[in-house]
Amino acid sequence: MAEELRFPTGLGTSDADSISLLGQDLAADLMGKVGFGELAFWLVAGRRPNPGEVRLFEAVLVALADHGFTPTAIAARLTYLSAPDSLQGALAAGLLGGGSRFLGVTEDCGRFLADVLAAADSDDYDSLALRAVQEARAAKRFVPGLGHPVHKEQDPRTPVLIAIATEEGLYGPHLRLFEAIGRVHPQVLHRTLPLNGAGVCGAALADLGLPVDLLRGFALLARAAGLLGQIAEERRRPIAGDIYLTVDRNAVYEP
Repeated sequence: MAEELRFPTGLGTSDADSISLLGQDLAADLMGKVGFGELAFWLVAGRRPNPGEVRLFEAVLVALADHGFTPTAIAARLTYLSAPDSLQGALAAGLLGGGSRFLGVTEDCGRFLADVLAAADSDDYDSLALRAVQEARAAKRFVPGLGHPVHKEQDPRTPVLIAIATEEGLYGPHLRLFEAIGRVHPQVLHRTLPLNGAGVCGAALADLGLPVDLLRGFALLARAAGLLGQIAEERRRPIAGDIYLTVDRNAVYEP
């Protein structure tokens, strides 16, 4: 009798009759009983999140889904119309474009906050924030999480995520430091910039204890859903060409 094929990994095992994931029967224990956000958290963290953690984590995924008029949406739409492997190309263009700039803010902000906290010699968040912004300015670096091309006064996602984290008892040091940066940065930069949604998502994910190196991956996970929506929209009502031409006509190119 042939030996039964089994394919074990650190997360689970497949055999001829069943699939085990995270020590659970995928078909009997997980499907229809565990939400995707909870599963994604569980797979990465190696522990099952509590309901408050699931709520905050899924709020982050919603906040990071592609929204409205962005270059990433344009890239996905145009590629869908022109690439030989249209759907694959559109997703690749959107994810690579978003990963290189927009979604990088989530990781960059989480890493910036984590580095400041790792070197902290005080629990005075305003003092820590002031020093961090001063050092970034002296080094001619941007402070990740500050500023937004559309939401000039306030990014509407930021206060909502902070409120959810507070309600669930998950308002931790990364979010505290992030809010402190929002308070003190005008002293150094001599202008007031909004705390943007990608940055607050990085702070929230770090407070959930998720690895900083994986924060961009969570942003990509969220953006994939938005990209599929943009492609579906292009199928229903093609508009990518008009958007592109409008942007290109009004663009000011610099050397």
